[in-house]
Amino acid sequence: MTERAAASGTVHWVGAGLSTGSGLAALSEHADRVRLWHRSEERAADALGRLGLTGRVEPRAHTRDALTAELAPGDIVVSMLPAGEHASLLAACVAKRAHFACSSYVSDGVLEQVPSAVDAGTVVLTEAGLDPGLDHLFAHALVARARAVVGDGTPASYRFTSYCGGIPAVADEFRYRFSWAPLGVLNALRSPARYVEGGTETTAERPWEATRAHRVDGEVFEVYPNRDSMPFVEQYGLPAAWQARTFVRGTLRLGGWRRAWEPVFEELKTGDDTRIAALARELAVAHPMTDTDRDRVVLAVSLAVRARNGTSWSGSYLLDLVGDAKESAMARCVSRPLALGVRHILDGSLPAGLNRAAGTQQRSRAWLGELARDGVPFTLRVDGPPVSP
Repeated sequence: MTERAAASGTVHWVGAGLSTGSGLAALSEHADRVRLWHRSEERAADALGRLGLTGRVEPRAHTRDALTAELAPGDIVVSMLPAGEHASLLAACVAKRAHFACSSYVSDGVLEQVPSAVDAGTVVLTEAGLDPGLDHLFAHALVARARAVVGDGTPASYRFTSYCGGIPAVADEFRYRFSWAPLGVLNALRSPARYVEGGTETTAERPWEATRAHRVDGEVFEVYPNRDSMPFVEQYGLPAAWQARTFVRGTLRLGGWRRAWEPVFEELKTGDDTRIAALARELAVAHPMTDTDRDRVVLAVSLAVRARNGTSWSGSYLLDLVGDAKESAMARCVSRPLALGVRHILDGSLPAGLNRAAGTQQRSRAWLGELARDGVPFTLRVDGPPVSP
C-alpha cells in the first residue's frame, strides 16, 4: 500500500446545485484554495455571488478534461454531481493520487475502485451528507449509548427507526415541492424496500403501500420504508445478542401525502422508464421549490432496547430545520457535514481507502459535537427531556 497522499490544501467542489450551501463557505476558511466547477465559468461565478463567495472561491467551467488537467496529488475533489458520475470522477482522482468526497451512498462503481484507491493513497469519503450522513451519525451514537447501558452480550429486543424528509415548510395541496431531481424521487419509490417489522424481515415491492402515520415531537407525519435497510444492522454495530422487532430506514412526508400522490402512484404502477421520465419533468414544472418558498428538513432517528433481565433504554435524535433567505435547509444539512468530512481529509485524520461519515462510534460523537458548533441544530432525548448532544 502506498503511503496516504498528503493533502495539498486545494479543494475542487464540482457542481453548484440545490445541495451546495454554506459548507462551501466553511471550506473556504479552512483550505488554502477552493475552486467551484460548474457548467460554465459564468454560472460558477453567479453561484459564488449568491453564496457571498466572490473572490474567496475560484470559478471554473467544468469538463472532465479541464478538471483532470488541474488536479494535483493531494487535492480533494468534492462531487455534487449525480451518483452515476462518481465512479468516473473517482477514477480521475486515483490516477492523480487526489482524494474524493461525496454525500451519496457507495455505488458498485465506486466500491470496485477502492483497492486501487488504497494503493494510490487516496481517501474515498462517502455517505457524508444528510441522508446518508447525519442519519448514520445519529444511529451510531444511539447504539453506543444503548450498548453502554444494556451490554453487548445481554439478550434483548429493540426497535430502531430512521426517517428523513425534505418537505415544504408551508404545506401545499400536493404536500411536497421538488428541491432535488424529481426522477430520483420517483425511482426511489419504484425500488422495493426491505426492512424488519414485527420481528420479521419484510419486503415492500411498492414502498408507498407501506406508508403509516408517525408522530415526531407532537406532529404527525407519514413515513414509508426506503430501499434496503438490512445492511445497516451490521453497519450500525447492533449486538448479535439483540433481536430486531423493528428496523427500518425510510422517508418522511407531510400528513396527507399519500392521498395527494395517488395519481402519481397509479402512473408508477404501469409506466415504463420513458413515461416515468416524462412524469418527472411534468411534476418538476407543476410543483417546484421556488425562491419564495422555504423548505424544511426533518430527520428523526430513534432506538428503544428492552433486555430479558428487565433493563431498558431508549433515546432519539431530532433535526428539524427550516430554510431561510440565505440558504435552504437541504443545502445546509447536506453541505455542512460534507465540508466537515473534507476538513478531516485536509487535516490527515481520515485514512486512505473507503470511509463513511460514521465509521466508528467515536467518530460519530466527535463529528456531532463539531456539527453542533458549526450551526447544524439537533436535539437528543434519552428517556425524557432534551439534553446536550
